[in-house]
Amino acid sequence: MSYPCFVIADDHPLFRAALRQALTHQWPDADIAEVGNIDTLLSQITSQPDIDLLLLDLQMPGAQGFSALIHLQSQHPEIPVLIVSASETPEIMCRAIDHGASGFLPKSSSSEQISNAVQQVLYGKRWLPENVRYQAQPKGEEHNVANVIASLTPQQFRVASYLVQGLLNKQIAWELQVTEATIKAHITEIFRKLGVHSRTQAVLMLSQLDVQTSQAS
Repeated sequence: MSYPCFVIADDHPLFRAALRQALTHQWPDADIAEVGNIDTLLSQITSQPDIDLLLLDLQMPGAQGFSALIHLQSQHPEIPVLIVSASETPEIMCRAIDHGASGFLPKSSSSEQISNAVQQVLYGKRWLPENVRYQAQPKGEEHNVANVIASLTPQQFRVASYLVQGLLNKQIAWELQVTEATIKAHITEIFRKLGVHSRTQAVLMLSQLDVQTSQAS
């Protein structure tokens, strides 16, 4: 008999512990890993590919709103992702589904709701709170930026994330343990894909994926 393998990606240790408790109550023999940032998450997925479910916070360090979800779905489409977030508006939930999430679990959910959501997603079904009806969101600039994020290599994605955080080429090179020339080459390619010519323009484009960004005009 095989036991489910879960990864909890959230930067708050107390909430990770609460999720772990809810999961172990329903699946006492489950293999559960915890990570607190995107870099660690990417490393975890590389070293442990047989993941049955990723529970992902939208406000993870190293990600720009939906960017981590989009990137992970492009690189590892076989891993279902259940978004777990304190941002609980129906619009954000629907945007998460549009970007490839298998479900959206509000952080205010009870242990019973957590177990139910995880069970449904493990069965290959979509899960949203009972009071939320899925509606596809309009495809605008956010959709175009999402396509760019999906096309980035893992290293380019990391560079783009550091770019949004305001790090200089030298700092990014130090973080990734590569040369500045390598970082410049990655940034040039990111700019080309985004159709921009400056860091400011790139950051503005990538901000379309922020959780707070509304598509309503």
